[in-house]
Amino acid sequence: MESVVRQSVKTSNLFLYLNHLYEQHQSNTLYIKRLKALKKIIETKDLHTFFQPIVDLQTEQTMGFEALNRPTPSGLFNSVDQFYEFVGQTDCVFLFECFCRNLSLQRFKERLHGELLNQDYILFLNIHPNVLLDKKYNSGETLQLLKELGIKPQQVVFELTERSAVLDFVEFERVLSHYRSQGYRIAVDDMGSGYNSLKTLIYLKPEFIKLDRSLIQYIDKNSEQQQLVTLLMKYAEQAGTKIIAEGIERQEEINYLQDIGIHYAQGYALGRPSKDIQLGELRVDDHADRRSHRKRS
Repeated sequence: MESVVRQSVKTSNLFLYLNHLYEQHQSNTLYIKRLKALKKIIETKDLHTFFQPIVDLQTEQTMGFEALNRPTPSGLFNSVDQFYEFVGQTDCVFLFECFCRNLSLQRFKERLHGELLNQDYILFLNIHPNVLLDKKYNSGETLQLLKELGIKPQQVVFELTERSAVLDFVEFERVLSHYRSQGYRIAVDDMGSGYNSLKTLIYLKPEFIKLDRSLIQYIDKNSEQQQLVTLLMKYAEQAGTKIIAEGIERQEEINYLQDIGIHYAQGYALGRPSKDIQLGELRVDDHADRRSHRKRS
């Protein structure tokens, strides 16, 4: 009986080992397929670029756009988040980031038409912090492209998120000073999401703070969110920083944020991401009419 038990255990262990090898093989095969797909995307520029408007809540005019790059849906990637998570696991991060940035700038210029051409809209570009720190990155290449496209460096904002953790804040502050000297500006994304901290604001001194949607959704009904946003507004005022509220989907949120003096806003209620560059819109309602009357009086 004991011999039968030992044999059963050996068989079970062998099965587990073979199953582990099979899963590892499947994982490696999937990785190789995804890596090939990523390199093909870069080679063929098979990436969709969308632009979402950012609106000045006080003047109700569009001040700029955030460029969003999305792959064509496929069986290899279940979502956009999964795609970008995979990119971060490869040695193609630097190459892909440069590709995305150049593609966004080129398509931004290509899709500006009519009266939009005469406006110096700001373009927000998502960028991996480590790319700016990478000594291989030649910022002069971007400046040259901007010159060719007729876009001023002052129109470009590098949008950073602390999901890609900055470990050496002193060095990063030095690097950002270099880019600012060329005219670029900096935005810190996802503030309030749990990723970003006050340390980020102190060291990076961003020109824009983008408040995470978790702070904005239903803010008109949540006193805790209201208090935190008020504190961030006080800091922004002292630091000379502008605040952009993200993820706005309700008119009530717009009304509240306008009343407390938030500078800018972004979200479905103002304009969805679109391949065509479209200005954001604030819906006119009784609240807006009252604000307009108060301004005139």
